[in-house]
Amino acid sequence: MLYPLFKKFAFKVDAEVAHELTIKSMGLLGPWVKPKASDSRFKLKAMGLSFQSPIGLAAGLDKNAEAINFLTYLPFSFVEVGTVTPLPQAGNPKPRLWRYPKEESLRNCMGFNNLGMEQVYKNILNSNHRNKILGVNLGKNKLTTNENAPKDYACLYEKFAPIADYLVINVSSPNTPGLRDLLKDEGLRELFVAVDEKRKNCPKPLLVKVSPDMNVEELTSVVTLVKEFKLSGIIATNTTIMADRGIGGISGKLLSAKAQYTRNVLLDQLKETRDIELIGVGGFSSYEEILDFWKSGGRLVQLYSAFVFQGPNLLFAIEKQLAADMKKVGAESFDDFQSSLN
Repeated sequence: MLYPLFKKFAFKVDAEVAHELTIKSMGLLGPWVKPKASDSRFKLKAMGLSFQSPIGLAAGLDKNAEAINFLTYLPFSFVEVGTVTPLPQAGNPKPRLWRYPKEESLRNCMGFNNLGMEQVYKNILNSNHRNKILGVNLGKNKLTTNENAPKDYACLYEKFAPIADYLVINVSSPNTPGLRDLLKDEGLRELFVAVDEKRKNCPKPLLVKVSPDMNVEELTSVVTLVKEFKLSGIIATNTTIMADRGIGGISGKLLSAKAQYTRNVLLDQLKETRDIELIGVGGFSSYEEILDFWKSGGRLVQLYSAFVFQGPNLLFAIEKQLAADMKKVGAESFDDFQSSLN
C-alpha cells in the first residue's frame, strides 16, 4: 500500500540516487520485518534445490548483498545478488541509469559497480536468507583482460560456493568492454575449464547468463558447452542493446520480445535435457507473460524492472493468480499445475 507513495517520491529524483536510497532503506528495515508463509503448493525442486515458489529476484538490484533480509521477506523464493567482481570497482561514469516510465523499462550502463568480493562475502554472512535460495552473480573486473578472465571467475566461484546456493557466470552484460566476447566458444570453454577445477572441491549449481542479442548459432554453442561441462542451467536473458536509445543495456518491456525469442530457442534445444534448468528473466511484467513461459516448458522466473515499476504488489498479485489457477484445475503442486497447462 505504501509503494505508490514511495514511487512518486523516488521517481522525482535521479534513478541511481533513488536506487541507492531504496537499498539503504531495505537494509535498515530488513531485521525488523517478518515473512509470510508461502503457499506450500507453489514448491518445486530444481538444480537439486528446493524452491518455495517459482518467482525470484534477478541480479542487479542488490549488487552488494545489503538488502537480503528485506528482499527475502517479500514473496521471492530466491534472490540473486551481484554482479560481484574480485576487486571493488566504481563502474562507469555517471549518469548511468535511466527510466522509461511509459514503457516500464530501464537503461543502464553501470559497469559492474560493487564493493568487491570480500565485502559482499561479509554482507552475505551477516544476512538472514529466511530459508530461501540465494544466488551470487559473478563478473570479471573491467581491468582484467579476457585472457585472464578465467582466473577472476574461478577465484569468485571458490570464494562464494561455500555460502551460496547457486552461482551464475555473467559474461553477457553489454557494459564492460569486450565482456560479451567471452560468450564465444573458445572464451567460454577456457572460462568453464578454470571454474570446473574449483567445482570439484565445492560442487554447487552453476549457471551461465546469456545475451538476448545472440543468434541461434551462438546460443547453440553455449548449450553444447553447458552440456559438456555439466552446468546446472542457463539464465535468459541479460539486457539488450538498443543503439537508438543510447549506451547501455535495456531491461523491462522493451526487452520482452527479444528475451522471449531467446528463451524459446533455448527451451527447444534443452527439451531433451531436463536436468538443465532454464531460468527466465527479461521483460516479464505480468502473470500472463509468466504463464506463457510455464506453458512453453520453463519454470523458474526472475523479475527486476517490473518490480521497480510495480512494486511488491506485483508479487502478491502473481501468487494470488497462481493460487486461483491451481484451484481451478485441482493442482496440489506446481508440477501438477504445469502439467495441466499442456
